Amino acid sequence: MAEAADFQGTSPSPARRWLRRTGAVLAGTPLLTGLLQLPAASPAEAAAPAAPRAASDDGSVAVSVDSLTPGAPAEGDTVTVSGTVTNKGKKTVTDASVGLRVGSLLDTRSSIDTVAKNSDDIGSPVGAEIDDKYTEKFSKLTPGVSQPYTISVPADELDLGQDGVYDLSVTLTGETSDQPWEQTLGVRHTFLPWQPDEADTKTKTTFMWPLISTVHMTAETGSDEEQTPVFHDDELAEEISPGGRLDRMVALGKDLDVTWVIDPDLLASVEAMTTRYEIPGENADDKNAVGGHQAVAKRWLTEVQKAVADKEVVALPFGDPDLASLAHHGTSVTGSLRHLKEATDVAAGTVESILHVTASTDFAWPVEGAVDPSIIKVSTSAGADKVITRGDTFEGGRDLTYTPTAPRPIGGGTTAVVADARLSTVFDSDMARASASTQAVQRFLAQSLTLALQTDRPRSVVIAPQRTPSAAQAQTMAEAIGALQDSTWSQPQDLTAAAKSKPDPDAGTEVPPASAYPKSLRKQELPRSAFEQIARTQDKLDRFKVILSNPSRVVTPFGRALNRGMAASWRGRPAEAAIYRSGVETYLDTLSSQVRLIEKSDTKLSGRSATIPVTVQNNLVQGVEHLVLRLTSTNPTRLEIDGNAYEEQPIAVSGGHSQSVKFTTNANANGRATVVAQLYTQDGRPYGQPVTFDVKVTEITATVMLVIGGGVLLLVLAGFRMYTQRKRAAARQAEEREQENAADAADADAGDAKNPEASERRPTQESAPDTREDAPEQPSDPAPDTAPESADPSGTGERVDR
Repeated sequence: MAEAADFQGTSPSPARRWLRRTGAVLAGTPLLTGLLQLPAASPAEAAAPAAPRAASDDGSVAVSVDSLTPGAPAEGDTVTVSGTVTNKGKKTVTDASVGLRVGSLLDTRSSIDTVAKNSDDIGSPVGAEIDDKYTEKFSKLTPGVSQPYTISVPADELDLGQDGVYDLSVTLTGETSDQPWEQTLGVRHTFLPWQPDEADTKTKTTFMWPLISTVHMTAETGSDEEQTPVFHDDELAEEISPGGRLDRMVALGKDLDVTWVIDPDLLASVEAMTTRYEIPGENADDKNAVGGHQAVAKRWLTEVQKAVADKEVVALPFGDPDLASLAHHGTSVTGSLRHLKEATDVAAGTVESILHVTASTDFAWPVEGAVDPSIIKVSTSAGADKVITRGDTFEGGRDLTYTPTAPRPIGGGTTAVVADARLSTVFDSDMARASASTQAVQRFLAQSLTLALQTDRPRSVVIAPQRTPSAAQAQTMAEAIGALQDSTWSQPQDLTAAAKSKPDPDAGTEVPPASAYPKSLRKQELPRSAFEQIARTQDKLDRFKVILSNPSRVVTPFGRALNRGMAASWRGRPAEAAIYRSGVETYLDTLSSQVRLIEKSDTKLSGRSATIPVTVQNNLVQGVEHLVLRLTSTNPTRLEIDGNAYEEQPIAVSGGHSQSVKFTTNANANGRATVVAQLYTQDGRPYGQPVTFDVKVTEITATVMLVIGGGVLLLVLAGFRMYTQRKRAAARQAEEREQENAADAADADAGDAKNPEASERRPTQESAPDTREDAPEQPSDPAPDTAPESADPSGTGERVDR
C-alpha cells in the first residue's frame, strides 16, 4: 500500500464539516476572551505539569481494557470501559485512581498502527483527564494483586469534536512509599471511532468468512459395500463439536453479512463422519473413538446449511491446494496442473450436494494473498478469473492519498481482488485474552473509519482474514463485523459484487515480480519432491484403475487424497505432509499387489508337448479384467510356448478368487529353459512383479527313438540267429545219434552171425523199450543232465545255453 494512502482526506460532508468548524470557533471565542482576562500565573504555577508525572519505574502497574461498549458510540450513548489494574511492582500503591483521557485525533492509518504498537507506553502523550467524577479509586494496590474497574461516561462528556478516531487512554495514577507524589503508574491506549451521523458515501465492505480445516481423511476405505472411510485422527470431531472451532465459526457467522469461503474437502469429510468411520490403531469397540460422532456431524452440517442459506458461497478447489507451491515447484512436474483442474471441477458439485446451494468457483486464494506472475498464471489455469491478493504485497498506486478500491484488472481477463492488509491481519494474534480481543476490535473499527474518511469516492473494501481462525479469533472477528455493520460509515457487500465494482483508474495494476514474493512464505512451500511423489502415485493409480471392474471405488478416494496432498494447510508441517503422501502411495501399492501371480517352483517336462499352468490371484473385493497374462520362454530353441517364444491370454478374475491359465509347450531339446510369466494391462504396460521359473526338459526326441528302434532290431536279429543255430545243432545231434545207432546195429549183426541165440533174444527196433521203473538201466543210454530242449525260438532277453 502506498504510504501516501495513510493521509486522511476530506470529510464525506463538506457542509457539515464547515458547520462544525464554525461552531468550534464560536465556542472557543469566550474561552479565549476569558484567558486573556486571567491574571498572570505565578512561576510555580506556570511550571506545574498539565498531567501527573510518569513514575521512574515506568509501567509498574499493568492496565487492561477488557471491554469497551459501544465500540463506535453515537450521540446520546454511554461509553463503558472495564478491565483490571495489576500492581507489577514491589511497592504498594496508595491513593490509586483509574481515569479516562481523550487524546488527539488520529487522522492517518499509520498513526493508528503506532498507537497500537505502543499501547502500554506511559511515556506516550495522553490527553486531559475527563471529569474526576468519572474515575474509580483504590486506597491501595498490593503487589501482584489485580483489581477490576468499570468506568461509564456519557459520550457527550467526552468532548469529541470532528469525525474520526480518537486516542482513548485508561490511566492509573497513585503514590508509592519511595515516591510520595501523584504520578502515572500505568496506561493503556485504545481507539474510539466517532462518526455519529450517517456518511453520505459509505464504504462497501466484504468480509470473507473461511470454513477451512486441515487434512483428516486418508485414501483408505473399508472393503465393505459402503466403503467405510478411514481418518488418520479424530480432531475434526472436536472442531465440529459444540464449542469447537468450526462449530463457533458456523454459530457466529450465521448472523453476519459475510461471504462464506469453503473448502469442499471439509464438507466431504464431515459428511463421511455421518456414517461409521474408522481410525487406525483405535479400539473398534470404543464408539467415542471409532464412528461415535455421527450425530455431531449431522448436526453440524444442518447448521451449516441454515447459516449459508441466502448467503454468497465461494468454493475453493477441493482440498484448498497451495497455489504458490504449485506455481514455484509443481508446474515443472508433469500432471500437477491436472490435479488443480480436477480439484476445481469437483468443488461446486460437492458443495451443492451437501449444502444445497450454488457455489462460485471463480475465485482463487493464494496463501496470505501473496502473488507473483507464476502464481497468477497457475491460479487462473483451472478456470478462476479472480485472484484474491493482499495490499501489503500488491502496490496500491502512485501518488494516491487514499486506499484504492479492491478490484484491479491485471490483463488477460483476470481481476486481482486486493484485500486490505491492515483490516485482514488485525485478528492474527492470540485473541484468548479479553484485552487483546477488545483492542483488536477497536483497532479494526478505527482503521475502517479512517479509510472511509480518506475520500468521497465510492470504494469496495475486501477483508481476507487468516484461513483457519481459532475459536477466540472467530469470536473477535464476529464482534468487529457486528460493530461495523451497525456503524454509520460502512455497508456490507458480497465478494462477487466487490470484484465487479468499477476499478480505480489510478490504482496500481502491475503484478509484483517473483523477487518480491515474501521469503518467509517461500520457506514454507511444498518442495518439488512432493509433487513428484504425487505424480508417481497418480501414474500407479492410472495403471491400477484400468483393470478394475468398478474403478470408481478406487479412483474417487485416491483422487481426493492426492488433492489433499497439495493442501495449503501443510505449510509449516513438512514432516506430517510427507507422511501423509507416503501413506497414500503405500496403500495404493498394497491394493495393487492384491492382484498377482502365484510363485511357481521349477517344473519337469517329459514328452514332446505338455501344458504349464500359471495361477493369477485376486484378493480384492471387486473383480479384475482387461489383463493379459504372457508366458515367455527365454530359450525358444529348446522350449517353445505354443510354437512361439511367448503366448498371451486374456485374464478376468472375480473378487477373492484365483484362476489358473494353461499354456501349451513344445520341447525341442533336453535341458533347462527359463520361463517368465508377466501380467500386462491392455495398453501393454507391465502390471505387478513377474514370476520366473525353470523348466527341465526330459523329452524323447526322434534321435532317441531311432537309437531305441535300432536296439530292438538288433535284439530281434540276435534272437533269430540263436534260433537257427539251435536248430542246426539239434539236427546235427540227431544225425550223430542215427550214425551211432547204425554202428551199433552193424556190430550187433556181426555178433549174431557168430552167436545166433543171442540174436533171437534181442528185441527189434520198432519194439517199445521197457519203461518199467524197476527196469535195469541200459549201460548204452547216456545219463540225462539237462532238460529237454525246445525247438521254439527263445523270448527276448531270455538266456540261451549253447
